[in-house]
Amino acid sequence: MPAKNHDLHGNVPDACPVALLLIDVINDLEFENNQALVKQSGRLATRIAALKKRARAAGIPAIYVNDNFGRWQSDFRKQVDHCLNDGVCGRILVERLKPAPDDYFVLKPKHSGFFSTTLDTVLRYLGAHTLILNGIAGDRCVLFTANDAFLREFRVCVPSDCVLSNDRKENQQALKLMKRVLKADIRPSHKLNLAALKKRPKEKR
Repeated sequence: MPAKNHDLHGNVPDACPVALLLIDVINDLEFENNQALVKQSGRLATRIAALKKRARAAGIPAIYVNDNFGRWQSDFRKQVDHCLNDGVCGRILVERLKPAPDDYFVLKPKHSGFFSTTLDTVLRYLGAHTLILNGIAGDRCVLFTANDAFLREFRVCVPSDCVLSNDRKENQQALKLMKRVLKADIRPSHKLNLAALKKRPKEKR
């Protein structure tokens, strides 16, 4: 597991230069035009789960960055419980990506994981310089979070097989945009060298 970081006095004890961000994967998928997402959600969950397993073995912490979906009186654990027990379309997705007790989570009110959240603080105390983003939707919340990560000078990886959008074409366009503008590494998850990612990237000129 990652080294200990005592700066937060036990609240965030781990330290690692890389963090795995799971964006909106605790998701009931109960919305209009959800057919494509529901159909592909099982395959997406399997790929993300495999990447998360590799990340854990490499000592890389997982952070669930999740929308509150308008449930202002709810919390993350209630959202997990809702997706698992209320017969929703996203049940398979959440079953395969259910958080472990030592995973982190951040609830967000808008698209970006950084907007009005504690994500910046968590990443600062982890000592992270590289973020691996995956989840839903590639052309919205993943894109907005990647953009804000780039502006904060994080190195950004967005494995192309671990993001999903309502429309396949729009998903591919978002990936290409992130690669071109945000300098994101979009190679498939099985090609990511997690050990190499722990090395600090070269300074931008």
